[in-house]
Amino acid sequence: MKKLLTLCVTLILVSSVATVVIATTNGPPEIKFTPKMGTVTLDHTAHQALTDCATCHHTGEYAQCKSCHGVDPNAPAAKVAFHNLCKDCHKEMNKGPSKCKECHVK
Repeated sequence: MKKLLTLCVTLILVSSVATVVIATTNGPPEIKFTPKMGTVTLDHTAHQALTDCATCHHTGEYAQCKSCHGVDPNAPAAKVAFHNLCKDCHKEMNKGPSKCKECHVK
């Protein structure tokens, strides 16, 4: 019984530390996507100041977008997801690029 209790306490501590580490990790300052139209550079740091993480990381995981979009048949294609999320937000906030060549740089 004592071993089980020790194991449970250890698991709780490890989980707590892992959660804190993940929560304090802000990810890369810049993210680059390389579609055919040209490279799209996202200033990740600036976007973190504008909105909460769940806006883009809607699954609660901090995985790369293309781990689902373009792979999982139930998820919209990456192009559709990015255009809907990014362009719609930029238009709604009346801030940020919304035309092709403003984001896509060859």
